[in-house]
Amino acid sequence: MPELDRLQPIELRDIWPNEATDFTPWLAEEENLNLLAETLGFGLELEDQELNVGDFQADILCRNTEDSSRVLIENQLTRTDHKHLGQILTYSVGLDVHTVIWVAKEFREEHLAAFDKLNEITDERFRYFGIEIKVWRIRNSAPAPQFEIVSKPNDWSRTVNRQTRHIPPEESEARQLREKYWLKLGEYLREIGSPIIIGRPQPNGNSVFLGIGRSGFRLHISMNPTGNQIRVELDIFNPTGAPPHATTYYQLLKQQQEEIDPNFNGEPEWRETSNRVTLYKNDVNPINEADWRDQHKWFALNLEKFYEVFRCRIKALNAADWEPPEDEDDE
Repeated sequence: MPELDRLQPIELRDIWPNEATDFTPWLAEEENLNLLAETLGFGLELEDQELNVGDFQADILCRNTEDSSRVLIENQLTRTDHKHLGQILTYSVGLDVHTVIWVAKEFREEHLAAFDKLNEITDERFRYFGIEIKVWRIRNSAPAPQFEIVSKPNDWSRTVNRQTRHIPPEESEARQLREKYWLKLGEYLREIGSPIIIGRPQPNGNSVFLGIGRSGFRLHISMNPTGNQIRVELDIFNPTGAPPHATTYYQLLKQQQEEIDPNFNGEPEWRETSNRVTLYKNDVNPINEADWRDQHKWFALNLEKFYEVFRCRIKALNAADWEPPEDEDDE
């Protein structure tokens, strides 16, 4: 029999002595936001931290990479209290937040009840998550953080069931197969040690969105069973509340096309009408499970290549640098 050991809990203050100067900067790091995102099932992209809201400061403000809506993260290294609950409600209004994530060492029953009630009475666009954080080690191993959802929207765990209700059995079976496709891709990425995390697929099950480090930009991976095709693309859009710079950013990137295209094994398609850069793999069958491994290898390789090629370029883009070409008809 293999020898098993015990997980040993570690006091949070032993890892992060101060909430504002230690824990918040740690959680705001991309790797740790991704760990939280994996728990929640949707991507998180940092927008700001210690953001002033009147006389208060919100801990972390993010964007949901699936729809670019704002996400507030409020932290506590202690048991939840009324003060933080009040701050959360204040920040939600002041920052036009659609999703609230309250991270704490432990939740009081009355605060869990408050979040449950908010999820019950508010519009379905608004979501409230209670997250308890624990830190563990085995003997002398490095400490390992763990996020656990203790409060969530009422229908969060039943999303798939709701989507598949009242649809023909054959369509339900097809959706389940597509969900399994992305689940297996996520497992493959973890298996090879990739830092990329796959979130929830879109309602039709054919697509998944991933953040790439800046609001208004995301990676879009999809599969087309009827067209025998899979693809990875950079999607540039105008996030809610932001200036309409999508076309400008696309044009600035396109000026670098000669430098960008040779990085790929294949020729990316620059789609000006939709502000996208797309790489296709044709003649594949996404519903053939025997071929999934090769398809997932292609996704992993090209997802990492898209991050490598576009991430730094995207962060350096400045809309003020764009100079539209002069109209040749002008004299």
